[in-house]
Amino acid sequence: MSDDFQPSDPGYRERVIASFNRQGVMETANVSIVTIAPGLVELAFPHHSRLTQQHGFIHAGIVTTVLDSACGYAAFSLMPEDAAVLSVEFKINLLAPSNGERFHAIGRVRKPGRTITVVEGDFYSIMNGERKLSATMVGTMMAIYGRKGIDG
Repeated sequence: MSDDFQPSDPGYRERVIASFNRQGVMETANVSIVTIAPGLVELAFPHHSRLTQQHGFIHAGIVTTVLDSACGYAAFSLMPEDAAVLSVEFKINLLAPSNGERFHAIGRVRKPGRTITVVEGDFYSIMNGERKLSATMVGTMMAIYGRKGIDG
């Protein structure tokens, strides 16, 4: 899907990385960037017990947080250099418990826009080399311009 889009900022990769690195929650969860392409971002993190709920599965809040970031940065990758990104809304479907050794969240732009971008994402649990879809997300991201305290 990322081949369909052209970034308006040739430095989009560096902007995504710089913004991602300012997210303390991603550092806390040990999330890293796997892929950045126009309209596509993949994030990954290893299992850690501090991210689980009472049954030992990755907490739905963590799944949602990581998917939101993957989708937000997919949208951000297509935004102009002077834009920042904020989530406007999203819906998540939790399809199966997130149980694995490693987890991947893939965010994709479905429909870019000047101000509003529609995104979708998938969250996978990986165990013994097998990948299982655990959650999906559909969301809306907004480009923000010239707002004090909100930088890319």
